[in-house]
Amino acid sequence: MAFWDNLFPGRAEDFDTGHASHSVDLTRRRPTISLTKQGAATGNLRVNLSWRMRTSDIEGRARRSGGLLRHPSRLFKPEEVMAHTQGVVNVDLDLGCLYELADGSKGVVQPLGGFMGELNEPPYVRLSGDDRFGAPSGETIFVNLDHVDAIKRLLFFVYIYDQTPAFDRTHAMVTLYPSNGPRIEIELDEHAPQARSCAVFSVENVKGELTVRREVRFVYGFQAELDRLYGWGLQWGRGYKSKT
Repeated sequence: MAFWDNLFPGRAEDFDTGHASHSVDLTRRRPTISLTKQGAATGNLRVNLSWRMRTSDIEGRARRSGGLLRHPSRLFKPEEVMAHTQGVVNVDLDLGCLYELADGSKGVVQPLGGFMGELNEPPYVRLSGDDRFGAPSGETIFVNLDHVDAIKRLLFFVYIYDQTPAFDRTHAMVTLYPSNGPRIEIELDEHAPQARSCAVFSVENVKGELTVRREVRFVYGFQAELDRLYGWGLQWGRGYKSKT
């Protein structure tokens, strides 16, 4: 929760989430963890995406702008990165989730198109909002695991909305906060400068056991390509965000 949420009572929704003081990293060598075995297959699973510019890009930006000490207000402006064309754009990473329920229904929860989902009714997946500028609070999706029997599988992914391939310019982290046990961290640390989307992790319900698996598969397309890779079978169309 961002600090300003306390300034506006009622702005943030109340969710029951774990507050573990230690973490587990999912890596290539250790790609899976069972939420069921650590007693975290109930309550709300909170999934947060956060990102920031890599240190070298921030330093370079500070030198070009004359330094943050002389212009401290620039610290709070949206970060800019050089695209692979001649333009300069803002990096806008979005967090999304493909879902398949036990009854066979499928869909997506994501900022693009305003598919925010629902927490207490199908699909039991809810996006809290759309962060366009890499704020400290990032973007968060909640999953209501009190309805775990209704969930067959989930695929969480990150994509760059503005189409500029800039994963190599950002330091992105996806963190899972289960209702019990340690938080689970997945870094998007592989070098894929031309990628526009990344399948970060999957959650599968197999015979009552809920397992999280690290994916971290970068692709050069968008949701439709992730759909094909993981066999969701949805129909995709072009979408846009309103200007802010």
